[in-house]
Amino acid sequence: MTVRIGHGFDLHRLEAGRPFILGGQQIEHDRGAVAHSDGDVVYHAVTDAILGAMGEQDLGQLFPDEDPRWENVDSKQFIVEAVRRMQLAGWGIGNLDITVILERPNLAAHKPAILSKLATLLGCDANKLNVKGKTHEQVDALGENRAVACHAVVVLEEKRRQAMGQVD
Repeated sequence: MTVRIGHGFDLHRLEAGRPFILGGQQIEHDRGAVAHSDGDVVYHAVTDAILGAMGEQDLGQLFPDEDPRWENVDSKQFIVEAVRRMQLAGWGIGNLDITVILERPNLAAHKPAILSKLATLLGCDANKLNVKGKTHEQVDALGENRAVACHAVVVLEEKRRQAMGQVD
């Protein structure tokens, strides 16, 4: 089976008085990401993972933060573009594993909604997706609730093999 693997990473400083957006969800928190867009580290890392698996330009090259069109934009637009490129190139999601690193809030209650939104955006079953939260054990900016980070690893499979149900 022909597959491609991509890794995405994103990190944003957190600041009081901003909305906290994670995986397309606005989550109650005393601070939010400082970013040019909405600062959704999950959507940013997933976008970069998909683009990286295909050897495409990264998020910052396609949606530069000095371009006013992307200021305060919903990061969903970034995933939509990555998925469009993925589908045009003949790839589909094999699986996606996401690790969010933050001291708080706890993500357990938000995981189902995040996975549902991602499955819809990516055009795949939610059983191909995983999201987990990890603390940074009160170490550095992540552990002191001054930042949030996310890693995403994606496996892309050729769509024609997915459609035919072939297994190598």
